[in-house]
Amino acid sequence: MKQRSSKAQVVFDWYDSLVFALAVVMIVLVFGVRITEVFGHSMEPTLQWGDRVAVQILGYKPERGDIVVTDSLTKYGETLIKRIIATEGDTVDIDFESGAVTVNGQQLEEPYISGPTYLRYDVEFPVTVPEGCVFVMGDNRSYSLDSRSTDVGFIDEKAIFGKVLLRLAPLGSFGKVL
Repeated sequence: MKQRSSKAQVVFDWYDSLVFALAVVMIVLVFGVRITEVFGHSMEPTLQWGDRVAVQILGYKPERGDIVVTDSLTKYGETLIKRIIATEGDTVDIDFESGAVTVNGQQLEEPYISGPTYLRYDVEFPVTVPEGCVFVMGDNRSYSLDSRSTDVGFIDEKAIFGKVLLRLAPLGSFGKVL
């Protein structure tokens, strides 16, 4: 009899542990991390069209250099995946002749971009990022509609859904996104 109750206890313990683990995974997926797909070429070479990425949605504070996902509350009206170039109070300037981007007078080191920033939209530079907002750009500057255009403009921090953490698919490209 004792042997049966101990086997039943082991089965119950495994079941209990499995249910707890699944609950934790569900809570993390529902409240802490979301998975989204990349559409478009504006983040190449960092992210490719069709990549699936994990996005941290809880406890995130926007920082320069982060790749973020916006929600449809943006002025543009659609979800965007872009890199934060500047945060509130920063002054952004772009020399469209040389393709150099500067923030607060310091030229950015941007090893992640596909090429210099020659594409000009309708925003006049230099610009200072308003309180509670960020200035974003795609890594593929020749094909990115971003904060250089008044169609997108500054992104309110409240419209940032979260930060891209990992590329999940394709499996051959799995890893941290920088």
